Amino acid sequence: MKIQFKHQGFQQEAARAVVDVFSGQPLLDAFTYRMDQGRGGHSASLQTTGFRNQNISLSDEALRDNIRAVQQTQDLKPIEALQRTAGGQLALSIEMETGTGKTYTYIKTMYELYKHYGWTKYIIVVPSVAIREGVIKSLEMMADHFAEEYGERMQHFVYDSRRLAAIDQFASDPKIQVMVINTQAFNARGADARRITMKLEEFAWRRPIDVIAETHPILIIDEPQSVLGANRNNKTRQGLLDFKPLFSLLYSATHRPQDLYNQVYRLDAIDAFNKRLVKKIEVMGIEQVGVDGTSGYVYLDSIVLSSQNPRARISFNATTRNGLKTATRLVDEGFDIYQESGEVEAYHTGYQVERIDGVRGCIRLSSGQEIYEGQAVGEVNEEVMRRIQIRTTIEKHLERERQLYHQGIKVLSLFFIDAVDKYRIYDTEGETRTGRWAEIFEEEYSSVVQELLQDLYLDADYRTYLEGIKAEATHAGYFAQDRRGRMIDSTVRRGENSADDPDAYQLIMRDKERLLSLAEPTRFIFSHSALKEGWDNPNVFQICTLKQGNSEVRKRQEVGRGMRLCVDQDGVRQDSDQLGDGVYDVNVLTIVASESYKAFAEALQTELAESITSRARLVTKELFEGKRIVYDNGKEVTLSGSQAATIMEELISAGYVRKEQLTDKYYEAKQAGELELGEWQGAQGAIVRELDKIYNVEELKPSNGRGGDPAHFLKERFAKREFQKLWQRINSKTYYEVNFETEDLIRKSVAALDASLHVTEIRVSITEGQLEEIQTREDLAEYRAMKQGATRTVRVEATVARGVRYDLVGELVQKSGLKRSTIARILHEIQPQTFEMYRKNPEEFIIRAGNIINEQKAIAVVEHITYHKLDQRYEASIFSERELRGRIDVNAIRSEKSLYDLVVVDSQGVEKRFAEQLEQQDIVEVYTKLPRGFYINTPLGKYNPDWAIVFREGEVKHIYFVAETKGTEDLTQLRAVEEAKIKCAERHFASISDSQLKFGVVKDYDSLYNKVMQEQEG
Repeated sequence: MKIQFKHQGFQQEAARAVVDVFSGQPLLDAFTYRMDQGRGGHSASLQTTGFRNQNISLSDEALRDNIRAVQQTQDLKPIEALQRTAGGQLALSIEMETGTGKTYTYIKTMYELYKHYGWTKYIIVVPSVAIREGVIKSLEMMADHFAEEYGERMQHFVYDSRRLAAIDQFASDPKIQVMVINTQAFNARGADARRITMKLEEFAWRRPIDVIAETHPILIIDEPQSVLGANRNNKTRQGLLDFKPLFSLLYSATHRPQDLYNQVYRLDAIDAFNKRLVKKIEVMGIEQVGVDGTSGYVYLDSIVLSSQNPRARISFNATTRNGLKTATRLVDEGFDIYQESGEVEAYHTGYQVERIDGVRGCIRLSSGQEIYEGQAVGEVNEEVMRRIQIRTTIEKHLERERQLYHQGIKVLSLFFIDAVDKYRIYDTEGETRTGRWAEIFEEEYSSVVQELLQDLYLDADYRTYLEGIKAEATHAGYFAQDRRGRMIDSTVRRGENSADDPDAYQLIMRDKERLLSLAEPTRFIFSHSALKEGWDNPNVFQICTLKQGNSEVRKRQEVGRGMRLCVDQDGVRQDSDQLGDGVYDVNVLTIVASESYKAFAEALQTELAESITSRARLVTKELFEGKRIVYDNGKEVTLSGSQAATIMEELISAGYVRKEQLTDKYYEAKQAGELELGEWQGAQGAIVRELDKIYNVEELKPSNGRGGDPAHFLKERFAKREFQKLWQRINSKTYYEVNFETEDLIRKSVAALDASLHVTEIRVSITEGQLEEIQTREDLAEYRAMKQGATRTVRVEATVARGVRYDLVGELVQKSGLKRSTIARILHEIQPQTFEMYRKNPEEFIIRAGNIINEQKAIAVVEHITYHKLDQRYEASIFSERELRGRIDVNAIRSEKSLYDLVVVDSQGVEKRFAEQLEQQDIVEVYTKLPRGFYINTPLGKYNPDWAIVFREGEVKHIYFVAETKGTEDLTQLRAVEEAKIKCAERHFASISDSQLKFGVVKDYDSLYNKVMQEQEG
């Protein structure tokens, strides 16, 4: 299996932000120089020509203005003066949340810098062997992907003082060369570590650092908070100066504020989650309450709800032949722990399960003690706590695995431990034994699997999969090894891994594809808690840290090992393109904590908040003042101070802002589509976009993994005659044909661009620079014929397009899916003043023009699309293939009429109220929230309708209804693309069913009833 990579807009945007900093820098081939060949052993016939990066030709003022222009487009605070490090170096900071492809982004950035300016020498500096191995693995995995995009392969190698010939190759090759080096190679103690600064006989009495420095490399600092350290005078910082870099690029999710230089891009934790680029986090806390060393230990794992009475899964100590052991049982009310434990004295009085409360998620013992899910009472020692954590992780793993098995997604769980002997023991006689945590794992895995195999509804294929793997084959350990191949603890010194680690880290880094295969039995990984950063795997869904409380590993570092979106057996990333709105039905990372959910969540929120430094935290008029906003009708306004003040007054009077903070009322109204902004209603979208930039601590709050109940698919309701009649009407797939006239689309796109396109003008003070030829409509005709890289020097006074060679046509082709010739015609025919906006702000021009063209495409599609019925139908399994979980009275309701016992909704406002109303109506026979797997193909992407409803026959005109719930029934209030998808759905249903089925947009039950009653009297 090979992981697939694809172009993602945010990674291109991050690369472009760096490229734009050097607008005006000429594109030149690598600068040649005579290499120092040293003496003693080098033949004069050897190649003596070296290639280095050309110098930056821009002044500090030009660089400052370019950086300010980039920062304005990124909503970052513009710098006042160019920022340099203490050593006088130019540095640029790029903030990217863990799991969003930081390594991919800086590899792409290197290619882009080479493409635009000819720079070929790069050094990636990493803080540890672990991260180094991860970078090398990424360079190998992505080589084909980037070679296909750029037509060239970069050569890479790891710095090794024993293989110095690679340095000569680095300096003498004119193509892209990348060296990867960890800081220990130049900042650690010991003679070997200092070899980079020594004159070495085997290197012709040259110093390796001198040969490297002559190339004027660009430094990529991966995790600068670890590379640079807090001390500004440490050896690492001094050693980096010896490389004499052209400039440095600093990539991290957690920059130290004092080392944040000229920030040009931000993708923080809030951005990543809102854009669905990382997994959603949930926490399963384990809390010890009512501590009493003399009382019996009882742990409530979960309440199991069913159509009968709820049951409780509890753990307690029980007598066995081998002494006292932990037992786990699924029990009913009346269960006597004293009797079932073998009459352990600690349970003699008050330990009968008197009440199981499924609503509150707790049990009450006969002593009156209440225990909630995830709570343990009594004597809980470390071993008991670790057993609870391990069992909880296994249960969650199998629950997730059962959900994803048939989607071809391998589920992995990661255990972090502090000492290898907890996993593997080597005795003095050379024998190997299983460590205590591994023993407990195998015991609990066997127990949980045996319980799961009793489930009569367990899928046959998955049952076979479980039965075919023994407990000891499901787990593996990844640790440093000694020369005899025995696992050893990593030596952690000042946060850096010892030299013993490379072999083990090479194994864990380079086993990614094997670990992702369902054919590989390893699903549970034990590793050292010192592995703070560097290794991750996209299919880690559970992380459990079995460590002492004084560990220095921070919660964000733990979470970071599993934040990437998962991949399937074909290596395809399961993102929004693949799953649509269902991306978080699949991509959930569960943290099994040894503390309460509340304590873990608050600590994680605090750590995340510390890293978010470039967002506004208060809602004040300054948030709006001076901002250029566009009304829904296309009108554009730059907000004055008084206008900004009136917006604030409207927000406060509506109850959306209190004490300069957004209120719950605002978030509820926004989610329900019911915001009321008075005279500013027409600019609601623009105002909301500004408010979305505010730091909101709640957005970073992980979910409570114990708080959601599973929604069970009820086959008996699905089999009801009433629903089957509806299912037969909608259960047909279709294909579409679109025959719109290209000329008509071009004409309408040109008119829309001329009427509606507006961009924010970027003003800079550059008076001379390098600009690409494509600046006017006349240039467009020559664009494709122009020699790659051709530039000209021009004089610009007030405004300037930054001198980056954008493939304007190609960018719009990618956004719209139209042919190059069609896009070129559109651009050629728009008004000169419209095209001139491209020079004022290329990025915004591309984004806004792409949106306008797509809107016109959407309108054209609806006018000319035809659907045709296929013989293919959906399987009933789409209703049960994905696990649904919801919290009662939050995003779910109990149901007596749905196909599920729990209706889980996307919106607490419109959708939740709609479901509640359906439950209350006598004339509603049965309904369902349609699963993600039920969708209609449209030229604008997949469309998943919300609801399918059956009414009592004879009561209404349209017995069968498919509904889309929105905050409004007026389609003109929706975005053009969204409106077009809905209209495509109308054509789809019209092509597969009869007049008894109706499809429509409704905002509540009353509007639904009005639609089903239409034509009733006729």
